[in-house]
Amino acid sequence: MTEVNPINYSKQRIRFAVMALFIAQGICFASWASRLPDIKRDFSVESYLHYGLLMFLIPIGKFIAIPLVGFLLPRIGSKKTVLISIVGFTVSLFLVSLMSGITGLGITMFLFGIFWNMTDISLNTQAIEVERIYGRPIIASFHASWSLSACIGALIGYGMINLKIGVFYHFMGIAVLALVMILINYKFLQEQSIDQTKNNDTPLVKKVEIKEKKKFRIPEILLIQLGLIWLLALIVENTMFEWSDVYFQSVIKAPESLQVGFLVFMIMMFSGRMLTNYAYRIWQKKTVLQIAGALILFGFITSSLFIHYSDAVIIKVVINSIGFMLIGLGISCVVPTLYSIVGDKATTPVGIALTIMSSISFIGPLVAPILVGAISDKYGLEWAYLAVGLLGGLIIAIATFGKTLRK
Repeated sequence: MTEVNPINYSKQRIRFAVMALFIAQGICFASWASRLPDIKRDFSVESYLHYGLLMFLIPIGKFIAIPLVGFLLPRIGSKKTVLISIVGFTVSLFLVSLMSGITGLGITMFLFGIFWNMTDISLNTQAIEVERIYGRPIIASFHASWSLSACIGALIGYGMINLKIGVFYHFMGIAVLALVMILINYKFLQEQSIDQTKNNDTPLVKKVEIKEKKKFRIPEILLIQLGLIWLLALIVENTMFEWSDVYFQSVIKAPESLQVGFLVFMIMMFSGRMLTNYAYRIWQKKTVLQIAGALILFGFITSSLFIHYSDAVIIKVVINSIGFMLIGLGISCVVPTLYSIVGDKATTPVGIALTIMSSISFIGPLVAPILVGAISDKYGLEWAYLAVGLLGGLIIAIATFGKTLRK
């Protein structure tokens, strides 16, 4: 594979540029998630079901993004696609703060989902190119930088809330910061030719190749099992992203200074990802999945069933923070472990294997907001959290009884 232009910059500078954009995306994402309770309040979204429906527009947008990226990548390359995607993601974040009606907010959330997934796909395409330049695995470092920046974004959001800085000024400041980072680092991204993009061994392109095959083959059982675990993990992950601070606000009735749900979850998610490789040295990867499922299960049980242990708000905050920490630690290692198991055990080519798994798992983000919203509206958010926590038990069951995982 050849590039349109020779590399005129050091590989370290190219890597830093891609990492900077991962950081920009992580800060934008965490800023959005940290202010969801304020957005819910400002737009008078009182019903949990209505809030869930609003969140449902984001995965719908993510689904629409897949063919859009598939159209753009072969025609303009990943460099320009990254620019369109991440600028759109940043601008749509700011647009959330400008909306005055629920319809406008819904449209903006839909756009946010489109540019979110476009950024994910195109940025990871750039990360793969950088890995090829280095000739060794380094993609994990990009994802780690995203997780760290999401922690920083959550901390910034927590500070903005306690300083009584409105969503408009918060999102405007973050958008300006992200746009400056994009402007500084864009030129260091790698240009691609049409041939490169067509030959790119990414899951997105492999998906097209699968569709072109005339013969349908049943996927190997291992990929179905891993895809189901991924689906369950995405339900858990999206529930925590979209409902953590709402839980602290609506169920615990914590003051703004103690609404730390999303913050502690993200900190433990980042910490867990840093410890995942160490966990592989101690346990088998199947065991890591079992432990992850147990942490998710007990984390949700702690947050949902012990909510009425004490009437003191500070005690409720401590108990639920412990629950959220367990969930964050558990969910952090699931997807990296699934990737690793595919590399170790799958007989299907990795690109095709990941496409099969992602096709199964994509249902998760669609299910999460409706599931949590519907149960919360009828029984209360704490019972919705308990229901999601039971998915941790299903992860344990699949990891324990799946024959292909036991080999």
